[in-house]
Amino acid sequence: MGLGSSPLGRALRRVPARQLARPGWLQTEPGQSHRELSARGRREAGPGPRPGRTEQAAASCSRSSRPDPPSGPTSCRRPRLTIRLIRNRKLKNWSPFFCQKFHYRNLLLGEHDVPLTCIEQIVTLNDHKRKQKVLGPNQKLKFNPTELIIYCKDFRIVRFRFDESGPESAKKVCLAIAHYSQPTDLQLLFAFEYVGKKYHNSASKANGAPLGAGGGGSQKTPLFETYSDWDREVKRTGASGWRVCSINEGYMISTCLPEYFVVPSSLADQDLKVFSHSFVGRRMPFWCWSHSNGSALVRTALIRDVLQQRKIEQRICNAITKSHPQRNDVYKSDLDKTLPNIQDIQVAFVKLKQLCVNEPFEETEEKWLSSLENTRWLEYVRAFLKHAAELVYVLESKRLSVVLQEEEGRDLSCIIASLVQVMLDPYFRTITGFQSLIQKEWVMAGYPFLDRCNHLKRSEKEAPVFLLFLDTTWQLLEQCPAAFEFSETYLAVLHDSTRVALFGTFLFNSPHQRMQQSTEFAISKNIQLGDEKGLKFPSVWDWSLQFTPKDRTLFHNPFYIGKSTPCVQNGSVKSFKRTKKSYSSTLRGMPASLKNGIISEEELRPRRNSLILQVKPAPLETRDSQDWGAERFFQERASRPADLHGTILPHLSGAHIKLWKLCYFRWVPEAQIQHGGFITAFHKLSLLADEVDVLSRALRQPRGGPMPAPGPELAPSRLYFCAGGPHDAPGTPDFLSSSFPFSPVGNLCRRSISGTPLSKFLSGAKIWLSTETLANED
Repeated sequence: MGLGSSPLGRALRRVPARQLARPGWLQTEPGQSHRELSARGRREAGPGPRPGRTEQAAASCSRSSRPDPPSGPTSCRRPRLTIRLIRNRKLKNWSPFFCQKFHYRNLLLGEHDVPLTCIEQIVTLNDHKRKQKVLGPNQKLKFNPTELIIYCKDFRIVRFRFDESGPESAKKVCLAIAHYSQPTDLQLLFAFEYVGKKYHNSASKANGAPLGAGGGGSQKTPLFETYSDWDREVKRTGASGWRVCSINEGYMISTCLPEYFVVPSSLADQDLKVFSHSFVGRRMPFWCWSHSNGSALVRTALIRDVLQQRKIEQRICNAITKSHPQRNDVYKSDLDKTLPNIQDIQVAFVKLKQLCVNEPFEETEEKWLSSLENTRWLEYVRAFLKHAAELVYVLESKRLSVVLQEEEGRDLSCIIASLVQVMLDPYFRTITGFQSLIQKEWVMAGYPFLDRCNHLKRSEKEAPVFLLFLDTTWQLLEQCPAAFEFSETYLAVLHDSTRVALFGTFLFNSPHQRMQQSTEFAISKNIQLGDEKGLKFPSVWDWSLQFTPKDRTLFHNPFYIGKSTPCVQNGSVKSFKRTKKSYSSTLRGMPASLKNGIISEEELRPRRNSLILQVKPAPLETRDSQDWGAERFFQERASRPADLHGTILPHLSGAHIKLWKLCYFRWVPEAQIQHGGFITAFHKLSLLADEVDVLSRALRQPRGGPMPAPGPELAPSRLYFCAGGPHDAPGTPDFLSSSFPFSPVGNLCRRSISGTPLSKFLSGAKIWLSTETLANED
């Protein structure tokens, strides 16, 4: 099977193979579990080696005959498939970047490790015979490969040569990677093996934290697995007329809903049981959030029983109306009719990926921007933001409850429900609040992470719906940075975590599947669960499993303006009141210049190298009174400074919807700016914010009083870049670039980056293969 007309295939045909020869070898040992395999590639010019120093490395597929149980996050790399280099020449044109003491890495992965669930496509080539093949599981390879290319889901590309290596050995390595990176069963993923060994060793902690914990920060993230978590959320929002329902305990009603969810108080449990049979997947209406004015946000699947549809809809709407203090009507939003479907989203994402991995990266700016527009990715980002903003108007201004309708209620409604809450509730713009939002509206609400992230390589169900939500959130963060506690680095790392098959958070299609699969695995491995409902997997919200405390400070946004802080003056406690105008008008930027509701001609001209879409103003059309009311609402909001602790709304013009460069361009060398990009402003503002924090702590101390005891006041700074003393070197650090904090080297296969040959890669090595499939490669 060849590459055909796939985007990656077209990109590959434009990349000529390089002929390089350097010594290398493969080491193998007997092993035990292929679930713990990971692929690693060492870049040609990484930050590790120094000028004039010889770097020695090897390629190994190792396992110990008696592997130790995992004792921490690094154990997920044992045993592993590791590809490293040996170089015996001095590096030329050495950049000062590589001499800096900058170490930002994932504790679970090495600097150039690639999780097997992050591998999208494996391509083998033979230069001499001009053959190429995309390797899948249980496939044969009829030619001896001279080159191996690994395409990753995060836009990375790892490319290796097999010069002067044994042809049969090179073939076996390619088949082994293809086999282990495409498991056919969910229980073959690494998380099961990792957690299983923890239970066998009678240890309930991973790296010092409980396996199912949602901590890793100053506040524990609610997981919404218990009745009390939902009850606290109902009380937090002041939702009167709603109650926590427990009829789905043990998943007796629906396997794609949580065991506990919130419904109108006027609906009895017996009515819900009867109505549930009429909904797709038995996903009956459930509450998401309530506004202070009484309006509520509700999600539901479509009613498949046509005969009972009108009767059930009327009963549900009446119950929602009774839950409103003013008994206002219900506004229904059919997302399937107003938004692009998941197939359209996947097509747009594939085009965007092709645009970012193709070479040359940018022939002309005009052509590149038009190609970006043709992907329609930013168009879809704008569509979701626009629809969410319209529902904000309905909830806040018209005071109507909103019901989100979708066929299954598990994809588009996740994005819209989350965006509406981010815009309306400042709690969800904090790190803990945002994590609880994802846990509530995605994990527990049954978003199919397993299928959409394509962990088992079933491409017909893959779609970057969660990435689209993170992209739309980044648009809000970019437009109103002072309203968000977290940074864009946090959003990028959160997206990367969906590709690490260790956390139960992003591994399953529903909570029921997690319980069912983990229980079956426990029985097969003779694990005693006791009163637990399945295995307890590590939570992604425990960031201490992945990053050090210092690295986690990059998650904090220095632009963020929290609530007023108390201080002590003359023995009395006072507060600093930060006015909205003095902060938001500066950090948020001036609102778009409007002329009859349309952006001016100057705003239509993007600056050079600005990755935004150039759009033309739409002609004025006749609108009804509701549309004019919404337009007046948006114009009024845009004409005043943003309420950082209230409702925020996005600017939707082409000049404001941008491409998320840190996420999509971090591996593209041509797009990186040394000592440039947003990180330079981030660095300067971090220093300023840290100085303000130091002064604030000093002002809060009583005048002439004793020095405070060691405690939170003397805790390390919450920011990565801290204001130093007079002896610190001024200026921007040399290691900063527009891709910070990710690797600045870029893809291994780009023409501007030296090759990564593995000459004599497998000479004299003994290959251990555990399956009959890999033995039959003739």
